[in-house]
Amino acid sequence: MFSVIRIRYFKANRMQHKSILIGVWLTLILFSTSCAQQSGADQLDKVLELIHGKRTALFVNHTSMVGRRHLVDTLKSRQATLVKIFSPEHGFRGDADAGEDVSNATDPSSGLPIISLYGPNKKPSSEHLKDVEVVVFDMQDIGVRFFTYISSMHYMMEACAEQKKKIIILDRPNPNAHYIDGPVLEKGFTSFVGMHPVPIVYGMTIGEYAQMVNGEGWLANGIKCDLTVVPLKKWKHTDGYSLPIKPSPNLPNDHAILMYPSTCLFEGTSLSIGRGTRSPFELVGHPDLKQYPFSFTPISIPGMAKAPVLMDKQCFGLDLRNTKPTNHINLEYLIELYKAFPDKDKYFISYIDKLAGTASLKEQIKSGMKAADIRKSWQAGLDNFKKIRARYLLYP
Repeated sequence: MFSVIRIRYFKANRMQHKSILIGVWLTLILFSTSCAQQSGADQLDKVLELIHGKRTALFVNHTSMVGRRHLVDTLKSRQATLVKIFSPEHGFRGDADAGEDVSNATDPSSGLPIISLYGPNKKPSSEHLKDVEVVVFDMQDIGVRFFTYISSMHYMMEACAEQKKKIIILDRPNPNAHYIDGPVLEKGFTSFVGMHPVPIVYGMTIGEYAQMVNGEGWLANGIKCDLTVVPLKKWKHTDGYSLPIKPSPNLPNDHAILMYPSTCLFEGTSLSIGRGTRSPFELVGHPDLKQYPFSFTPISIPGMAKAPVLMDKQCFGLDLRNTKPTNHINLEYLIELYKAFPDKDKYFISYIDKLAGTASLKEQIKSGMKAADIRKSWQAGLDNFKKIRARYLLYP
């Protein structure tokens, strides 16, 4: 890339000067775009070669884009043999509330049936896959254990292994790939928001993660699926990544995505985490924290939060919108508001143990442990996980 561009001109009027600058600007954009990283979905020729002549199902959502066009429409225009679409939490269009059941439907653009794999039906049945030869999985992950796209991927991998179907993962960058932190999920705390013995932030792309799930025998009965990952090009774990599309309704911007590993732990408390505002995961508060001057009021917002926690109640607490995200799980907010909360017995709810993947975190906070000491208690588990993780990395 050119570090300095000098444009010299003599006796050129302003319009000529402007034309030259626009031309240089467009050239640089095209040059930088050609040198930019490529997701698995961007490598269409490779994808088409892998699914050529095969009856293909797509496990996709609103983030499954190739440029400005959805992967479904892109592959259909290239005469791929598509038979159905599977969709995860938030639905195919990404507009369903967190935890909201999503019904089966038909995609009006492609005419393909959409099978929802969220709610009571999280794993495709043999009937769902009987007319399928290969499944293509393409979704934007954010690298956090309780973000459920990796759990949906697990169940699809498991079903493909059981039904002898091939699965192809189209890899995408992870905006939280630059660090690893949090308690490793313990046995007895497995749920849809934590299915594997990994820390809250695991520092892997979804393609690397799929290889780990398969390689470590984490599918039911240790079975393994026929897995192919279409890897990223020109990407490394330390690369920053700004998501072009919000991955879920309540992660509307890059800052919220980077804060999410720390602030989502408030979902295990009686406090509001800003659902029902335009800044979810950047605000936290409760009506009983009146000693804080900042306040917000959660309301019903269709497509984001139809019935948010503490709806229509003025909540006092922290405005974290201008807080710089840390490269570790920041427990200071959780501890501060626990100390400030008037009724300590009602601060945590049972969900905290599923999110943390352990019962220890809430007990450590209740006992008055400092954030740094709590994080030190995670170190042995993190060291062991890093050894496992290293076996499946595709990128530096």
